Amino acid sequence: MKTCLILEDEPPAQELLADYIKRIPELELIACCRHPAEAFEILLRQSVDLLFLDIQLPVINGLQFIRALKQPPSVIFVTAYPQHALESYEIDAVDYLLKPVSFERFLDSIRRFRKHTLKSDNANTYAYFKVDGKFIKLNHDEILYGQSYRDYIMLYTVSGNYMTHMTMKNLAVLLPSPPFKRVHRSYIINTNKVTAYSKQEIFLGAVKIPVGDYYKS
Repeated sequence: MKTCLILEDEPPAQELLADYIKRIPELELIACCRHPAEAFEILLRQSVDLLFLDIQLPVINGLQFIRALKQPPSVIFVTAYPQHALESYEIDAVDYLLKPVSFERFLDSIRRFRKHTLKSDNANTYAYFKVDGKFIKLNHDEILYGQSYRDYIMLYTVSGNYMTHMTMKNLAVLLPSPPFKRVHRSYIINTNKVTAYSKQEIFLGAVKIPVGDYYKS
């Protein structure tokens, strides 16, 4: 589970980001702040993995704020001003989002955050999934494949099966590629578990999974 903090002084933008974060099971929103002083106090008290940061803020701007931190978290800038993009990457920002932010663009940022995190944390070999009202930790190497049923995913693992409320796009964000690959609009598989394949089908032991035309390459 990765903890998130929002520092954004516009309530509509703050609410939109909070909604997006709640859609990603591996993210936990710990607070929304409108003033840099509030966020600074939180960062002094506890560790935060990812900060969603506006550029235009009261007293100081977002770039000044992140530079003032001794041990800054990963940061995704969210702003209406494109002119600071180059400067943001000079401080190793994960991404630079321009308002208004679509959920698809937000997902792209989370994918970048996962890659960014994996570079510095090779121990990140698991993900959390909400099952029956609680978050279940599953190691990546336990997962065989996921199959979609409308807005739900059935996760098939070596220890059992788990149904979670999630789309295939969200699942693709949670699971690293490689080894996980989407082979059909309804299936994501762990390629380490493949025992045989043809142009039309992939086998994970006795399990046969279809290959969609779009994913054959």
